[in-house]
Amino acid sequence: MFQRLLHAAALLAMLVLALPAMAQWPRTVTDVLGREVTLNQKPATLLLGESMQLLTLSLIHPDPVSLLVGMGGDLRRADPQSYVAFQRKFPALASVPELTTNIGQTFSIERGLSLAPDLVILGAWQANSADSKPMLEQFAQSGVPVLFIDTFQKPLTNTIPTIRLLGEVLDRREQAADFIRFVEERMNRIRARVAASATPGPRVLLNAFPGRWPCCWAAGTGGSGEFLALVGGRNAAQGVLGTQAGGQISLEQVLADQPEMVIGTGLYRPGDNVGLQLGTGVDAQTARASLQRVMHESSLTDLEAVRAGRAHGLWNYFSGTAINVVGAEMMARWVRPDLFADLDPAATLAEINRRFAAVPFEGTYWTSLNPADDRPTQP
Repeated sequence: MFQRLLHAAALLAMLVLALPAMAQWPRTVTDVLGREVTLNQKPATLLLGESMQLLTLSLIHPDPVSLLVGMGGDLRRADPQSYVAFQRKFPALASVPELTTNIGQTFSIERGLSLAPDLVILGAWQANSADSKPMLEQFAQSGVPVLFIDTFQKPLTNTIPTIRLLGEVLDRREQAADFIRFVEERMNRIRARVAASATPGPRVLLNAFPGRWPCCWAAGTGGSGEFLALVGGRNAAQGVLGTQAGGQISLEQVLADQPEMVIGTGLYRPGDNVGLQLGTGVDAQTARASLQRVMHESSLTDLEAVRAGRAHGLWNYFSGTAINVVGAEMMARWVRPDLFADLDPAATLAEINRRFAAVPFEGTYWTSLNPADDRPTQP
């Protein structure tokens, strides 16, 4: 009798312990647009509106490709070496259907539904498209939940909620919490040092794709412009752009304004030597040579900042992935060396690769005319 009672008690204890896990579904979460979305079960299959989101998923899931039934075609086209790296690690990526052929393109709702995803994940920018409302309605009618995430439009506001949200819906809460702690520790260090400084930072032109796009598409208050404000820089384009997230300013305006520093962004596609060559698969020599070439071929050489060597290049997709903390640290070193000369973004990236990334980020993601600007010094 006593043994039977012990056995019953043990079974009851196991049931009590199991109840929280059993009660997790259905689960209601809030996405970055403030939409409450209910998931009836843990999603086993995902449809990504942007395949660049794979880079963020890979920070909290050891095999994100195993979840995919479809994705946008932007990763293969915008960052082909990252696509190659993922396919090398996860050969199944080659068989994942791509629903788009161009960057920024929306996909066919019918095609998306035919893939029978348990969950659709879209970028926040996609909510503003003309196709968004009917797309959401059709997925809702089919019982397919849709979540919006964002590391691009408002990265400082939305990166942490995005990681937390993905941790919730994929049951990767612990991994998400670890990454969030890692990021917040480094971001808070930047905030604290800037807040304690009474000295204004330099006026910086943050220029997207110099040498590839006509001068000059400049960051404003959104996207990578948020990181410029975070690290204590003053945006040289603000007088023209006002509160815009970004926009075009003329070369004449730039030359008349004479910013004190120039930071350009670039990408790497083998065989395409236009603009700054930065990203996965690029060696340091190629990256620096591309910055020298772009500065030489453009009229930006008429800027005193460029002649003095205060010109840098940054991987464009730091604004668009959850490893943007690395880009923020590098920008902090360039913009405020008086406050951040000791920061080591290379060490931060190495730790991300060691602790979080399912596929390591390997390449050259920043460069400077003066190589010494990229090396940390002891405080």
